[in-house]
Amino acid sequence: MDYEITGKTKLTALLGSPVSHSISPQMHNASFRLLGLDYVYLAFDVTPEHLHDAVMGLKAAGICGFNLTMPLKVHILPYLDELTPAARLAGAVNTVIVRDGKLIGHTTDGVGYMRSVADAGYNIIDKKMTLLGAGGAATAICVQAALDGVSSIDMFKRQNASWDKTADFCQRVASETGCRIRLLDIENTALLGESICESAILTNATSVGMAPNSSASPIADSSILHKGLIVSDIIYNPRETMLMKQASEQGCPCFNGMYMLLYQGAAAFQCWTGQEMPAEVIKQKYFSS
Repeated sequence: MDYEITGKTKLTALLGSPVSHSISPQMHNASFRLLGLDYVYLAFDVTPEHLHDAVMGLKAAGICGFNLTMPLKVHILPYLDELTPAARLAGAVNTVIVRDGKLIGHTTDGVGYMRSVADAGYNIIDKKMTLLGAGGAATAICVQAALDGVSSIDMFKRQNASWDKTADFCQRVASETGCRIRLLDIENTALLGESICESAILTNATSVGMAPNSSASPIADSSILHKGLIVSDIIYNPRETMLMKQASEQGCPCFNGMYMLLYQGAAAFQCWTGQEMPAEVIKQKYFSS
């Protein structure tokens, strides 16, 4: 069908910084065209200090929903009217639904991540995860992994001003899901090594290694990556991060964040439109190379 923006076209968007590399506009706009939906998806480079103005402007303009990416998944919280149970537990939002003039915060990151693990051919249920990072994506992954039945999670982050808040988060998720969750200092290389040795999967949910700083890795000593460990990096630009290169050299199976992006996007798409994204077609078109 011919695709033309009209006076009736509904707006969806991505807010974050940087966003110029994002494949989300192609993914969503192709899906709208395939399903004959009169929507458009745009990317806006928005930093935390400009988030309030951006959100209020988009709300006033009648946007029907939007995504948040780094570094806005926690910064968005004060501007929302409601949170879904998953977003409330995670304390982070990557998808906003506008309904009856209210901004409803939701998270699809965790669902997208767990689906990407299964898509890559791995089963981590009843197994241990080492999770690097405690930002919006990390907390969403932690929540969904715990809900889905991962037996224990070691979350590693820096000991900074947000440490106590993250510790409270870990305790809350553990008590509500029954998953054993520990918060540990990412600078403690001995504990990190022990955790990885006991884990079935290592998940990097930090921005370390993301372009343009693609030569960086959250793991200084790659010898702690044992053969058989699944290594997952939620970064997808570059497609092969330094952590993934280290993993390959150690004989570890690994995958990046491309399919997490696809499946979290598919869940957001359904929230906004009420229809399922044609995920297999989009996967072949944008995620197969």
